[in-house]
Amino acid sequence: MRRALVFVALLLCSAALHAQYPSRPIHLVVPFTAASDADLAARNLAQHASRYLGGQPIVVQNQPGASGAIGTQAVRNAAPDGYTLVLARIASQVILPATDGKTPYQWSDFTYLAILEVNPFVCAVKGDAPYASMKDLMDEIRAQPGKLNFATVGAGTIQNFGPQYLFSLLALPRDAAVGIPYKGSGELTTALIGGQVQFACSNLGALLGPLKSGTLRALMTTMPEPPKELPGVPTARSLGWPEMESLAAWSALAGPRGLPSEVVQRWSEAMAQVARDAAWLAGNEKLGGVPAVRSAAAAEAFVRTQYEMYEKLATRLGLRQ
Repeated sequence: MRRALVFVALLLCSAALHAQYPSRPIHLVVPFTAASDADLAARNLAQHASRYLGGQPIVVQNQPGASGAIGTQAVRNAAPDGYTLVLARIASQVILPATDGKTPYQWSDFTYLAILEVNPFVCAVKGDAPYASMKDLMDEIRAQPGKLNFATVGAGTIQNFGPQYLFSLLALPRDAAVGIPYKGSGELTTALIGGQVQFACSNLGALLGPLKSGTLRALMTTMPEPPKELPGVPTARSLGWPEMESLAAWSALAGPRGLPSEVVQRWSEAMAQVARDAAWLAGNEKLGGVPAVRSAAAAEAFVRTQYEMYEKLATRLGLRQ
């Protein structure tokens, strides 16, 4: 009888915690700058997910630096109570730990709550650039190694990984073109428009406006099919580089390792509703994202697979430090 009473009490406590969370604002850390892809994705989520969490505000906080490591590490060290979460991106969550042994965390140091969206990866040049195609650009790089520049958001980011991977597929040296680092995807886009770099490979969201206006011109996407915003852009597969399809950015929602199961369940329920929310979907489309909401278990499996893939690629490309 006593055991039965204890069991009932535990059930009641669990139900009470589930009902109470969240009882105060949730802080969502973005480990990148304002107006970056991560920041825009976080604000879109914060705006619409709140209504499925009892109306509690989701406060977005930018903590950029060290290719996303500063903000990500801050969440890793936060109390595992569900009130400090991170908008995890492929660069900070997977590529950085896979390439830099000094990264102060591993992908597995977090509780994953959901995958949010996938961001088409696009290589672009200025609208008046003399390169009619991606192959024209690569031919120029092959003919004049080290002359052209491309924009990155740091060594451990997909913006750097993409060109380096393509160089390896074409048997070009790592320094065939020079990567110039910028603080965020917004600065990357500005540098490309201003002619400080000759090309960039980045997430569609950051490039979408200038691409639509013709200020920039897309030469390739790594998606299996062209994004609907860029119906005529060649795919990497159509150009003979199907291996590039493995490169695509994404956003995930995560917290410190050891989040209570009640918090995970609450977010799972909320994200199932967000995935059908017309306003969130419209905001996602505006940012160039492809909705890809996955459950907590599926999110963890996805991030694990991504980490293992980039660790192997980093070793192959000589990018591990």
